[in-house]
Amino acid sequence: MINNVTLVGRITKEPELRYTQQNKAVASFTLAVNRQFKNSNGEREADFINCIIWGKSAENLANWTHKGQLIGVTGSIQTRNYENKQGQRVYITEVVASNFQVLEKSNQANGERVGKPTANQSNSAPFGSSPKEISDDDMPF
Repeated sequence: MINNVTLVGRITKEPELRYTQQNKAVASFTLAVNRQFKNSNGEREADFINCIIWGKSAENLANWTHKGQLIGVTGSIQTRNYENKQGQRVYITEVVASNFQVLEKSNQANGERVGKPTANQSNSAPFGSSPKEISDDDMPF
């Protein structure tokens, strides 16, 4: 069986870093990932995907990324459930990230322009594509 996920999207709010009772780091974050098609109004919609990441990677994500920043994530899908106070069964589906990659410099996420990549940088772009310029108007949040 295969359970692999690869996402490229923007962080919707600052990652939330917590520690378990056993002092293991876990970070929760949400990625806004654009759909590949436009709606009937010609606008591109986005899905907001809940993610978690564990251990040193969680601490790194919390320290190195910020709201609006473009990142790539690899991991797997996990579903869990619990019974709420009203006795209803609640299901949660999230991506358990095993790895992440920052795909732009911090000042790009803040809308500042950064110089063009050199030939070496454009040949080694993560996830097989070069960075795209995205305006604040393109952001779903």
